[in-house]
Amino acid sequence: MSIVEKAFLGSLMKAEYLLKDTIIQPDHLESTRHKEIMQKMIELNRTGKSIDLITFTTLPNLESLGGMSYLSELLSYADLVKFNGMEKLILDQWKEREKRNILTLAAMNDWEIGKVITQLDKINQIKMEDHTSLQQALADIYEAPWEEQKQLKSATTGIKKLDEVTGGFQNGEVTILAARPSMGKTDVMLHFAKMSGWAGYLPLVFSLEMPEKLITSRLMASTGGFNRAKMRDPKGMLSEKQKNQWSDVIGDLGGTNIQIFDGAGQSIAEMRAKTRKMMNQFPHKKPILFIDYLTLIQSSQSYGGNSHSQVTEISKSLKTMAKEFECPVICLAQLNRSVESRASKKPMMSDIRESGSVEQDADLILFLYREKYYDKESDNHSLEIIVSKNRNGPVGTVAVTYSEHTGKIEDQKETKHSHI
Repeated sequence: MSIVEKAFLGSLMKAEYLLKDTIIQPDHLESTRHKEIMQKMIELNRTGKSIDLITFTTLPNLESLGGMSYLSELLSYADLVKFNGMEKLILDQWKEREKRNILTLAAMNDWEIGKVITQLDKINQIKMEDHTSLQQALADIYEAPWEEQKQLKSATTGIKKLDEVTGGFQNGEVTILAARPSMGKTDVMLHFAKMSGWAGYLPLVFSLEMPEKLITSRLMASTGGFNRAKMRDPKGMLSEKQKNQWSDVIGDLGGTNIQIFDGAGQSIAEMRAKTRKMMNQFPHKKPILFIDYLTLIQSSQSYGGNSHSQVTEISKSLKTMAKEFECPVICLAQLNRSVESRASKKPMMSDIRESGSVEQDADLILFLYREKYYDKESDNHSLEIIVSKNRNGPVGTVAVTYSEHTGKIEDQKETKHSHI
């Protein structure tokens, strides 16, 4: 059995903190017994137990792990100084094995070359080296004052004033779009998705609550200016003029390349896999992810019903995903009911459920507010987009014109409501 794996496991037993730091997973190890031992370490660690020899002696299946003598042998190989080198060796060996597996499978099943490359790429994405020395970073920008800057294309929000304030959705950044039910969250999200699609991005909509048919129907209504109620029976309810527009609207929407995934309870891991798959299908487009909505995302553990830990895990994973794919991630969130009991119904940061971690991890936080929703008599038809946190610029409010009947969102002609 590989000595480097023994030394790796021995080092973990000797210095437990390394288990949290290492990027090696049990599956990266070659020996089945070593996989089991590392899996056991992870389980013990998760339940708050130590992973030293004494704890191992209490395990009922000690013999299947090689017994006491084998675990003592592992400990004798421990070498904390060389730990980083061991990780690299284990990863390299794993990559070699995976590469051989892929090439064998490819030969047996006659894969096309694109698929082979994609699969090989996946292995390569796991890497140890992600550090840059400041000297290197400075050398890279040495010529900057004399070089033409490549225009960083960000995804437009499709709302002129909002683009001015935020610079559009930035790659690698997480936007939280939060509001009470019926404020127009989904309509705003679909507006963002269409606009970024027309601007050349690949919008991926992960809808954990609303089925695809309803999303498509909403996109048709807002793009064509059709009353949503008529969409239930287009043949009976649309006017001749609207029927004549129908195929043009379909053509326009087709140009957004929006992809819809409407499975309930999708996890971040599933979203990543689907995103990667789409990136391979559309190699020349940058994805932009829309998730509806935060607390419906399946977390990797149950946390005994502790929603704070769940939200923290998900919020961190959203940021990791945005950085990994270098794309914008926009996630919707429900606000809790505390808004309703206040005199001022305008949302605040503390209205986001379990807001602490979300507030910390998000780069941009937008709240939606419609005066007309609370005051039916009001003739103010605007929807206010409140920029409550903005890592790249000012906070403030942008007002847009919103039609509840079609879900259409437009820039306001006059600027009287907007104060930035």
